[in-house]
Amino acid sequence: MPEHGRTPGFVHISEAANLALHALMLLAAEPERSLRVRQVCEVIPASASHLAKVLQRLARAGLVSSSRGPQGGFTLARPAGTVTLLEIYRAVEGPPPAHTCLLGRKKCAPECVLGELVSRTNAEIEGRLGKTRLTDVAGAFRRGGRA
Repeated sequence: MPEHGRTPGFVHISEAANLALHALMLLAAEPERSLRVRQVCEVIPASASHLAKVLQRLARAGLVSSSRGPQGGFTLARPAGTVTLLEIYRAVEGPPPAHTCLLGRKKCAPECVLGELVSRTNAEIEGRLGKTRLTDVAGAFRRGGRA
């Protein structure tokens, strides 16, 4: 079991951002359907209340539309080919911090040994998310797989 409830690996994405990315991939895989929170939770194991809050943030960011009533639910507000994973991430997490120190300091003295590596790696991940569109990753749900 992962230590401290974190997923294994070097990159850690918050649960909210993870839910946002997966929920929008699911919506992109079925653009003709309006999905309710409960339906999304059947595919993506999540707390319905947490997912609802995440979807509300995505609606405020203009990435999803919601409708009430018996046929209501959530749909993509824009075509999946125009939405990047970086937009989704930023809608939930906001912009990444300009300076990140692995020790949580504002500035290392005299100079951080890992600072350049961390900055480059973050820039690479941000670049990859900015180039990846929902249409690039939504196929996993269409093929019956789980993202």
